[in-house]
Amino acid sequence: MKILLTNDDGYRAPGILALYRALAPEHEVILVAPDRERSAIGHGITLNQPLRYDRVALNGGGKGYAVNGTPADCVKLGLFDLCDGMPDLVISGINSGSNTGVNINYSGTAGAAREASINGVAAIAVSLQYGDIMDFDGMAAYMGSLVVKTCTMGLPQGVFLNVNGPCIPISDVKGVRITKQADNNLSNEFHRREDPRKKLYYWYGGMVPVRPGKGTDNDALLENYISITPIQCDMTAYSLMSELEEAGF
Repeated sequence: MKILLTNDDGYRAPGILALYRALAPEHEVILVAPDRERSAIGHGITLNQPLRYDRVALNGGGKGYAVNGTPADCVKLGLFDLCDGMPDLVISGINSGSNTGVNINYSGTAGAAREASINGVAAIAVSLQYGDIMDFDGMAAYMGSLVVKTCTMGLPQGVFLNVNGPCIPISDVKGVRITKQADNNLSNEFHRREDPRKKLYYWYGGMVPVRPGKGTDNDALLENYISITPIQCDMTAYSLMSELEEAGF
């Protein structure tokens, strides 16, 4: 199977290197990732400067490219230039920190998987909850089995899987839950500060902890399960279309 790996943490991040180590012995793997961290950039693409890449050496002599663009740029460049033929699957991750709930909208990890999906390639975004224990190698080994299941089952056009693991050893994970996207983790705090010149500046703050709803991605992580959420790229609110027509819009 031909697999394209990318992320938003950069090509040297521990998560993407763990995926490469786990998948390269059994699959044809090409790594195309940002040359630096590009977290929380969503589905942004580069329009006002040229894209460039450098070849990078990977253990085992595999192909690697470090791109001066966004995660979505990396997928576009990988699919339509750097890959020798279209891959069977794109995996974005393993991200350092979960991508759940509302944060999926901001995630560069999810943005890369979405870019693959809208171009007709099966895709998985995978992240690990941030904490003292982040078992990248264990999560990468789990992804080895998920890759086979995903490609055997097939995914509909415009749908990708968003996978999140808890910050515990993979051996302690209780199981897997198919979940929906939570709506309770929107960060809406700012830390307001003043520099030595009396100019104001701000840092994004955290969110007030709220118990997530049952059946959500955040709830699964809280109970030490791996969460798998199918995400669709078509954002049309179909249930509202007839109401708008009836209202005379």
